[in-house]
Amino acid sequence: MNDFAQSIAAAASLIASRDPVLLGIVALSLRISLLASLLALLIGAPIGGWLAISRFRGRQVVIVLANACLGLPPVVVGLGLYLLLSRSGPLGFASLLFTPTAMVVAQVILATPIVVALVHRPVALLWAEYADLIRTDGLSRLRSLALVFSLGRTSLLTAFLAAFGRAIAEVGAIIIVGGNISGYTRTMTTAIALETSKGELALGLGLGVILLALSVSVSTIAFLLVRGVGEK
Repeated sequence: MNDFAQSIAAAASLIASRDPVLLGIVALSLRISLLASLLALLIGAPIGGWLAISRFRGRQVVIVLANACLGLPPVVVGLGLYLLLSRSGPLGFASLLFTPTAMVVAQVILATPIVVALVHRPVALLWAEYADLIRTDGLSRLRSLALVFSLGRTSLLTAFLAAFGRAIAEVGAIIIVGGNISGYTRTMTTAIALETSKGELALGLGLGVILLALSVSVSTIAFLLVRGVGEK
């Protein structure tokens, strides 16, 4: 019990003193996860919107596959990327393994299906409601999609925040392709895993508190923004 209390006190001290190691890990985590979330939104939103407003043979199969990708095992994604980016792999020439770029790619792969799923359903409902009016105006497919996105901007916000939540909490894939290198690829989740395995709980607990605070803050911001848009 005393060891636990001491670890809590040490973690609080690290946060209060703005420990440079702790702040560096947090900053790197935010940069990687925010970039990955933005890329996932830029990739996934058009796909989700296209699936909502288009009709083609095999569309349902694509939708089912997109939803199935929500359950992608992170360690399997990490292993696949490792094989692709390793020196003997087809993309080994790029020297991306054990870099922040590889971690971003892993997070994008895991977060994009979430964006597709969260954008597809609301856009499909909006399209069902406004499709006849949009066709009457003679808008192109691209402009139609832009209009529907404007009407359903809360779904885009929700998708982005969900992608960020997925990315910031990821550990399995990024520890494989990032290598957990101190000062270079060590994020909050990988640092927590490392410090816990070493029995050094102070830094792990400090990072855990910050990660939890970020998760709560993201949820709160999402709720406030969605409510604010809904009241307008």
